[in-house]
Amino acid sequence: MKTVVLIIGANGQLGSVLTSSLQQKFGRGNVIASDLRDDKGFNGVFEVIDATDVQRIQQVVTQYNVTQIYHLAAILSAKGEETPLQTWDINMKTLFNVLEISRKNNIEKVFFPSSIAVFGEGASLHETPNDAYLDPSTVYGISKAAGENWAQYYFLRYGLDVRSIRYPGVIGYQSLPGGGTTDYAVDIYHKAVLKEEFDCFLKEDTTLPMIFMDDVIRATLELMEAPKENIKIRTSYNIAGISFSPAEVVSEIRKLYPDFKVNYRPDFRQEIASSWPKSINDSAASRDWGWKPEYDLESITTTMVQKLKEKYKTGSKNLEALML
Repeated sequence: MKTVVLIIGANGQLGSVLTSSLQQKFGRGNVIASDLRDDKGFNGVFEVIDATDVQRIQQVVTQYNVTQIYHLAAILSAKGEETPLQTWDINMKTLFNVLEISRKNNIEKVFFPSSIAVFGEGASLHETPNDAYLDPSTVYGISKAAGENWAQYYFLRYGLDVRSIRYPGVIGYQSLPGGGTTDYAVDIYHKAVLKEEFDCFLKEDTTLPMIFMDDVIRATLELMEAPKENIKIRTSYNIAGISFSPAEVVSEIRKLYPDFKVNYRPDFRQEIASSWPKSINDSAASRDWGWKPEYDLESITTTMVQKLKEKYKTGSKNLEALML
């Protein structure tokens, strides 16, 4: 049977890059990108989908004979704290819609991204294990922890092949930050390349797990390609890239921009970050489907600076839009 992939939330930080990778893997005509707003310049098949509308998802699944769904739409941690009840409603309703559509239409595989936001004070801050106690401190984390349990429920009750990864903070040059607590680690590179001062909303010694976008995409594809019998964890897999603090990334950036200035002005996101792990144990992902990161802080910094310089030089994005 031909693989046809539907990506819900394709315009986001992760979705935009994952869509391109899936197009390369399955062919441009077999990947259906979707989001709340149309992407006029999109090179491929695009459908406008409000993921809270279960009938609209069903229409697209039926029209294209979809066999796999990647459900990426969600309100993230920092944004979610501004409207907690709305965040819960949207994050959970969209997930239930995808799970029910997938069950009823015999969808082959479903991908649901989780996050280190599921961890709270009950988890070890260092080398947090996959089976750590989950007591998240944000509504985003609460929705992801609940989503993990529902993913496992649909697998156990209905045999639906739902797979999930708990992403650390994601660093990428392809798009703008999406309202996460770890997004300083994207914004900071934009400011460095623009030779502007950077106001950091975390303390300089706040260490958090991070991962480069290329590693994220590879991990996601490797998980989804793994034989079903290899997937031993049906809640979500920890994966780790590298842990660092704002001070450490600043030090690395100053090797390229010695005069780069940073002002530390912690806000409400500091409290969120302080409740999250400093490092992640991802031995289960390594054991079950061979996960191993490739990028360290030096290679992340070199690549981010190079790619952003190219973006600004070629004018591929409006400068005002990029200046966060």
